[in-house]
Amino acid sequence: MDVRPLGATGLRVGALGLGTVKLGRTRGLKYPDAQRAPALPGDDAAAELLRTAAEVGVNLVDTAPAYGVAEERLGALMAAGGWFGGRDRWVVCTKAGEEFDERGGSGAGESRFDFSPGAIRASVERSLRRLRTDRVEVVLLHSDGRDEWIIRESGALDELRRLKDRGLVRAVGVSTKAVEGGLLAAEVCDVVMVTHNPAHTAERVVIDAAAARGVGVLVKKGLASGHAPDAGAAVRFVLGTPGVSSMIVGTASAAHLRENARHAAQAVRGSGA
Repeated sequence: MDVRPLGATGLRVGALGLGTVKLGRTRGLKYPDAQRAPALPGDDAAAELLRTAAEVGVNLVDTAPAYGVAEERLGALMAAGGWFGGRDRWVVCTKAGEEFDERGGSGAGESRFDFSPGAIRASVERSLRRLRTDRVEVVLLHSDGRDEWIIRESGALDELRRLKDRGLVRAVGVSTKAVEGGLLAAEVCDVVMVTHNPAHTAERVVIDAAAARGVGVLVKKGLASGHAPDAGAAVRFVLGTPGVSSMIVGTASAAHLRENARHAAQAVRGSGA
């Protein structure tokens, strides 16, 4: 696995990161071909997924309070050590600002957002308990679309910086929804998470701006929420974009993770790295 700097944070992450939403939640997710969301994977399948991640060289895991029980499951697996390498092997990225209610939204579930400093602090402290750790490498604000207001006015980013000063967080940023918000985040954050895939290139300007400032870039929806017609081409496209630190791919399948890791290796060979 190609390992890249996460901007100027001092962290180094695999070109492919593991998204964990499908370890913790079944409602409100996008599946290809209108596929009905499957049940959560059992403990053995979750362990096999993390074991496979370690095998193929993935070291970045992306999670969030809005991902149901994903943080708790991930914390238990990392605490097990052994094959998984223990906590120090992993770069953990979690989020704050969004909660997901499985019972809301007429059975589909619904999100609730709170970017007040107190809510952000409580969210991060709870994530630390769930993850069974004393620090998280990256915390991103989980935007509801009001990127600029969240960054400028909510006080959430200032609270993350205070948590960083306390040593609970290493790097802070925003998972943005729009180009304008991404560009602002690239000015004031350590890390920005953007959408980038062959069918959606509008946020390439954010990637370029972040790279110019030494800001780490994590890519979400690189496979268009499972709708990319050619997964290999999509992985190669994203990882071939200068400035991208890591592409987050959410899966509960060890086989799919292996396949995406193979595509990532091809992307590196194709770039001559």
